[in-house]
Amino acid sequence: MKTQLVVLGAGPGGYAAAFLAADLGMEVTLVDQEARLGGVCLLRGCIPSKALLHVAKALGEVDELAQWGVKFGKPKIDLDAVRARKDKVVTTLTGGLKQLAGKRKVKVIRARGTFQNSTTLKLHPVGDKKPEDDTLQFDHCILASGSRAMDIPGIDVQSDRVMNSKVALDLPDVPGSLLIVGGGYIGLEMGSVYAALGSKVSVVEMTDGLLPGADRDLVRPLQKRLAGQFESIWLNTKVTDMKAQTNAVEVTFEGETSEKKKFDRVLVSIGRQPNSENLGLENTGVEVDERGFVKVDSRQRTGDEHILAIGDVAGQPMLAHKAAHEGRVAVEVLAGEPAEFSPRAIPAVVFTDPEVAWAGVMETDAKREGRDVQTAIFPWGASGRALAVGRTEGMTKWVVDRKTERVIGCGITGVGAGDMIAEGVLAIEMGCAVRDIVESIHPHPTLSETLAFAGEVYFGTATDLYRPKRK
Repeated sequence: MKTQLVVLGAGPGGYAAAFLAADLGMEVTLVDQEARLGGVCLLRGCIPSKALLHVAKALGEVDELAQWGVKFGKPKIDLDAVRARKDKVVTTLTGGLKQLAGKRKVKVIRARGTFQNSTTLKLHPVGDKKPEDDTLQFDHCILASGSRAMDIPGIDVQSDRVMNSKVALDLPDVPGSLLIVGGGYIGLEMGSVYAALGSKVSVVEMTDGLLPGADRDLVRPLQKRLAGQFESIWLNTKVTDMKAQTNAVEVTFEGETSEKKKFDRVLVSIGRQPNSENLGLENTGVEVDERGFVKVDSRQRTGDEHILAIGDVAGQPMLAHKAAHEGRVAVEVLAGEPAEFSPRAIPAVVFTDPEVAWAGVMETDAKREGRDVQTAIFPWGASGRALAVGRTEGMTKWVVDRKTERVIGCGITGVGAGDMIAEGVLAIEMGCAVRDIVESIHPHPTLSETLAFAGEVYFGTATDLYRPKRK
């Protein structure tokens, strides 16, 4: 078989690239091991987790209504129905992708692809159906092979009670006790789901705070709230051993707690690593760095003129929207357009409750880079809308270049932060000054107006909050 463009991997970056290439008139073949399009994000990550987080948030809101004098009985949870609803969401979206691929005449092949050379893929059968041929020749390839969950180094315990995020999303049961190994966004999101469903959740994190690498101001309100929802949060602590028992997993810790503890289930969520091995990249001119990421330039080109790479396999941050944007850049480069991937802000969202979102250069980044910045924070305790809905733990933060007064970073913690961060992204990309934010009229009463209020804090003129004026 021959094709003009092959996209290896059908995740958010892969199918976005394939569809755009087809729209631009290219002959496109999409190769993936899964029976359905969508990749980890749609099948076992972003979408199913957000469906379950919606359930968790609704349960939390029911509990909070007691503060308003509205009380309900203990909810009865039909786990099969919850699981079925989550699966229906995924099925609806994957079905839509299949239709879109068909309408665009994108040929989809289910196989595991490896490179024989710079212009030929070897197609290895997956499942019952074999490809028409065992090789696929191409003019160009966009590599979008994604990433996979990491295991705890030195610990290999064989037990179905030790889960990765995929198994956790399948909701095998609601364990009485659950240990989350890793305080990153995946672990905290899944911990929130299981806690809402009734599990006693504990989290262990090697570093001194949850969401390592995120702005500490943003994390603080979330960590405080989770401390009330979770059974335990152990920081500066690592897991040194796990042993499977008949009805539990015994875990040995070192750090803040050093006792051996038993849990009904354990979720290992310590990060992800790129899928760059066993692809035959050594048969091409593609280069891989020491962490396993494929080296690319600002136009997504690798060291091989026939191969481009996008998404998780091409470097941090490992986010679906970053992969999709890189996919568009790669296709436009192949189409001869002067495109490059050079964003000022890539938003990140943690869909816990409260949500945490940020974009651009945050305060910790600025300090590390030696940049002269000024920050401005508006606490949601001074927001009328936050008070009205009983969620005042949030905050909105701008990071401003002190010399130019342009906003270079934005962070939000609170209800709906993931939706609100888009304004921050646009402001950073457009090179807005703080004055532009303040003078853009925001609707009242909304949480979005806290973005303008934080700008007013910068000038010391916030109506609903007294702060001394800047000199």
